[in-house]
Amino acid sequence: MLTDGIERELKMLERHLTVLKGVIKSEPVGIMKLSEEIEMPPHRVRYSLRVLERAGLIRPSLHGATTTEKTKVFMSELDENLDRMIEGMKKVREKVIKDR
Repeated sequence: MLTDGIERELKMLERHLTVLKGVIKSEPVGIMKLSEEIEMPPHRVRYSLRVLERAGLIRPSLHGATTTEKTKVFMSELDENLDRMIEGMKKVREKVIKDR
């Protein structure tokens, strides 16, 4: 279905944000401790940590993952960015319903 990719990406975003919130709450935090705290399998936590590191939102340390300077900026803009995406989805929906 056309929307399957969007749904997968949304679930992945939710997972990455859950991991990021866990790092913010418990930094520095290792994979196993974070996995227990957020109730997510370690392999998923590991993947999300890798994605977050590539995005510059966390960095590894000897004691576990820690946030970066970019994290605060990202989190402060998150609500606005999500609202913008929601509005975009609403526009798509209205256009499709209107044109039926």
